[in-house]
Amino acid sequence: MTNIISNAKLLQAIFFTALYCACNLSSEKKYADWKVTGGSKGNIRYSSLNEIDTSNVGQLEVAWTYYSEKQDSNRYGSMQCNPVIVDDVLYGVSPKLKLFAVDAATGKEKWSFDPADSIANKTWHRNSVNMNRGVAYWADGDDKRIIYTVGPVAFCVNAQTGKLVTSFGRDGGIDLRNGLDRDSSKVFVAPTSPVMVYKDLFFLSGLVGEETPGHIRAFDVRTGKQQWIFHTIPYPGEPGYDTWEDPAAYKHMGSTNSWSGFSLDEKRGILFAPTGNPSSDFYGGQRRGAGLYGNCILALDAATGKLLWHFQTVHHDVWDMDLSSPPVLVTIKKDGKAIDAVVQSTKTGLLFILDRETGKPVYPIEERPVDTTTTLIAEKLWPTQPFPVLPKPFARHTLTEADLNQLVDDSSYQDVLKRFRSYRAGSIYTPPSKEGTVVFPGYDGGGEWGGPSVDPETNVLYVNANEMAWVLNIVDNNPPKEQQRTKLEAGAAIYNQNCMGCHGPERLGGGDYPSIVGVEKKYNYSRFVELLSTGRRMMPGFNHLDTLEKDALAAFILDLKQLQPQEYKGKKDKQDAPPHLLYGFTGYNKFLTKEGYPAISPPWGTLNAIDLNSGKYLWKIPFGEFEELTKKGIPETGRENYGGPVTTAGGVLFIGASADGYMRAYNKRTGALLWKTKLPAPGVATPAVYAVNGKQYVVIACGGSKWGGKSSDAYVAFALPAK
Repeated sequence: MTNIISNAKLLQAIFFTALYCACNLSSEKKYADWKVTGGSKGNIRYSSLNEIDTSNVGQLEVAWTYYSEKQDSNRYGSMQCNPVIVDDVLYGVSPKLKLFAVDAATGKEKWSFDPADSIANKTWHRNSVNMNRGVAYWADGDDKRIIYTVGPVAFCVNAQTGKLVTSFGRDGGIDLRNGLDRDSSKVFVAPTSPVMVYKDLFFLSGLVGEETPGHIRAFDVRTGKQQWIFHTIPYPGEPGYDTWEDPAAYKHMGSTNSWSGFSLDEKRGILFAPTGNPSSDFYGGQRRGAGLYGNCILALDAATGKLLWHFQTVHHDVWDMDLSSPPVLVTIKKDGKAIDAVVQSTKTGLLFILDRETGKPVYPIEERPVDTTTTLIAEKLWPTQPFPVLPKPFARHTLTEADLNQLVDDSSYQDVLKRFRSYRAGSIYTPPSKEGTVVFPGYDGGGEWGGPSVDPETNVLYVNANEMAWVLNIVDNNPPKEQQRTKLEAGAAIYNQNCMGCHGPERLGGGDYPSIVGVEKKYNYSRFVELLSTGRRMMPGFNHLDTLEKDALAAFILDLKQLQPQEYKGKKDKQDAPPHLLYGFTGYNKFLTKEGYPAISPPWGTLNAIDLNSGKYLWKIPFGEFEELTKKGIPETGRENYGGPVTTAGGVLFIGASADGYMRAYNKRTGALLWKTKLPAPGVATPAVYAVNGKQYVVIACGGSKWGGKSSDAYVAFALPAK
């Protein structure tokens, strides 16, 4: 009998050991590759590879460097791509939006596709430069394709040859301006994030102009034919239509777009789409109401586009608090139960954790009263905003005089204090104002487009954050004069209405937006008018402007003396134009000291570890540094950062992102810094982790250029030295 019991226990032990190993092997296989931007369609940015671990990460060295524009500095620009790796080939995008394939072990180029090459791309020749954060791979047997976007065109490229798949759309591309239920000649759409693939469909929304709706669409991977559309600004009879006081909003309102990309529950066939706010960003008196589906997490049936549920994270947003990254899909263990959840990080520094199938909160979310005092005509702010009880915010929500920067000398501090006292300030959701409102967390987070990383073995979420105050100044948009106007007068009015928000009243730029003083030295009339149609990087195209309006704007901005005194013959009010906006704003202006440091006390950038099973913080550290301050003995302050982290089964968290230009590796359990190295330019991107022949690599795009200073076209891969 004893032998029977012993044998039974032995068999039981063998069974559970085998089961444990099988589960581990399954987990390792599931997260061992990087075939999708973010590492998986759940966007958890995690790798089960563990050759590089906490004991040896300090030995990392450069394995290869690929210069995607052959080190031609004239072709540098913003580069934020998280590449994908399939069958030992890495696919990425250059600063000038060339698609390339390189050997993932050596960085040696296999092929490149240049959308500006009119021979290889005769139909969809593109000279414009927008943004691209990744590509999508699809295969059916020997038919292997890359889908990626350049401005308003979605291209389908043969993954093996780099040639356009001519059976897709027309000669390998489709015009995304078509199919939005608006006049295609007046819309602007230029997706910056990668499309998401489900079976034989791919989905996109993307960066759009102020008067273009951000509707979510599905297309056939094989043919490029549009299959369904979800109206993010609902039509009559559709759910959410009554959340807009303006019954004609669906005809003329823009944005409400899913510019940051998607996550996908492939098993359930659910597409998760985060959306931004409706236009205009900072004044809502002409779009009153809660405004669905702005600032929402949307759960859509991937096959049909049918809405399954939604959750709005900001009601009637007038602070530009877009949902800036795709949600992560996790399985949380709470109160002894496993809950498949969707976790959305936000610019506001909040984490919304919802049941994946129902949209119901996993942790309580409270509607709390907020300040609604405003002097802006017709503005009607929402009286409450949603706040999760857990986890607590990963960025500060309040600012007082005690929170101002005291690292600077007294004269600089007094200047900051004087300005602060002249603004409206205090807490999150302080209403926009003409005297100036401090927006905190800032327009760029809290959490930004890089998104968080989650370790599925522990359910610990890691998120980097900005804590940067900005100043929002609302100004009157004076309506066009009735009397006859010159092109100079009309151009100035068109600039104030369409361009001042980014480039400022004096055209000096601000924040991440450049000065355009002296732009006439770079652009002639024809190139400038073309730019207004195509857009460039984060600048949208202005296709809603007609030929006469573009002509007047060129006369004003390019200082064309011969055109400026001529009579402007355009109509003051176009019949199909949206209502004239009562207010504009003076640009994206950071609240800084005279020395250029943030005007608030550190930390200015942080890295946070949060246990999703409990909602509790495990650690929080400053992320990034101003080296000149560190040399003075000032502890690391943290610094502005863009791009996300990646965690691994080896216990390491990798991240570039910071303006200081370093790639860093941290112990994911403690937050201790294990390794850092200077990159050719700041890695304003999320790393990718992969293996070739059992050797582990970490690669990052080093474009820089977010803050000026160094820029590059380099992709740099790191690995352990050969044994």
